[in-house]
Amino acid sequence: MKTLQILLICLLLSPTLHAAEALTSLPSPYTPEQTLNRLETDISNRGLTVFARIDHAAGAASIGQTLRPTTVLIFGNPRGGTPLMQCEQTLGIDLPLRMLVWEDASGQVWLSYTEPAVLADRRDAQDCPALGNLGGVLEALAQNATKSPG
Repeated sequence: MKTLQILLICLLLSPTLHAAEALTSLPSPYTPEQTLNRLETDISNRGLTVFARIDHAAGAASIGQTLRPTTVLIFGNPRGGTPLMQCEQTLGIDLPLRMLVWEDASGQVWLSYTEPAVLADRRDAQDCPALGNLGGVLEALAQNATKSPG
């Protein structure tokens, strides 16, 4: 009976563990708006297109609710996305790419994104050669947007 209880606990916790592994989060020394602006500038400088900036806190305010700063930046381009979808067309559900800038309860600003390996696992596209470049680009974008001044 004890083994069954342990197994059930493990099964219940496994989605939480997988969800935590799926996201990379870097602390930012900047305000949410500054972090977003730095990220957007770097995205544009790399020849990528910013498609949308979704401000969830503004959405919450529109219904009389409060939410700490929480904004998703959606971006990409056909040169990067097309090879991914040629490997596995269902990767299109995960494109364009997204990065989240958010502020936690203590006031710390974070930049978060889903690791390309997680996207590949979701869509059974682990052998896609285009994923290698994607990881480096996302990491560089996140590092540049959050690196300390000076």
